[in-house]
Amino acid sequence: MPQRRGKYGALFGALIFVGLAGPAAAFDGQPAADSSIGPSDLSPTEALRAGVRQYNEGRKTEALNALQYAAENGQPSAAWKLGEMYASGDGVQEDDLKAFQYYSQIVREHGEDRPDAPDAPFVSSAFVALGSYYLNGIDGAVPKNEARARHIFTHAASYFGDAEAQYELGRMYQDSSSRMAVRWYNLAALKGHVGAQARLGETLYTLGSSEKKKARGLMWMTVAREQAAGVDAGWIHDMHEQYFAVSSEPVREKARLLADGWIEQNRPDMLTAQQLPSQ
Repeated sequence: MPQRRGKYGALFGALIFVGLAGPAAAFDGQPAADSSIGPSDLSPTEALRAGVRQYNEGRKTEALNALQYAAENGQPSAAWKLGEMYASGDGVQEDDLKAFQYYSQIVREHGEDRPDAPDAPFVSSAFVALGSYYLNGIDGAVPKNEARARHIFTHAASYFGDAEAQYELGRMYQDSSSRMAVRWYNLAALKGHVGAQARLGETLYTLGSSEKKKARGLMWMTVAREQAAGVDAGWIHDMHEQYFAVSSEPVREKARLLADGWIEQNRPDMLTAQQLPSQ
């Protein structure tokens, strides 16, 4: 499975410790004094909370048991975390088929949940993961099915408004329909998806028939470059450098002004950080 962005990791912890906050549970994640308490002795919510605590403490074998119990008893965020663990080999042997099965469980049981439900981010992420598996296939288990992948991405992009799904749709339409690619990239770019911002900029620049339109494309590539980090940084910086090098000075200046305006309006935290004096 191709590398996926871990955009829900922090949200996972936040939902557990904020969304599930309440009176302290009798089980605190530590061994009982007189007898052993296992996941089946807990409610699904308590098992989920315990599993997250154990995972964060590095006790991943114990976390696996608690999360499995929670997932089997209706906790979609537990099933999502298990899918992520098996997809990346995090504390378990990497197994794309098991990950696929957990994501499938979420979609099967919660695919029609409200898009504003507390667990909706995990449901939409499961859709994106399934779409990626169908797009690329799993050797000997899941054949490639581009049509099914497109259908799954479209549901996540439209119903849940998932930026990652919108980005994946833009990539799928890139070679066949520039209009559709721009549509989906734009929706994700406005949500702050850095990859979509870069791809949107490249597409607009390539299609641009005037300096004004090319400046708009270079503007989005500049916005993406200013925010790119981690695995995205390399290719986004290379893309920006490539198009910046062939742009006229008026296009460069206009793009910079547009990018500064977008960042000021949409990312004030980033603008403040850029203005801090170096230590």
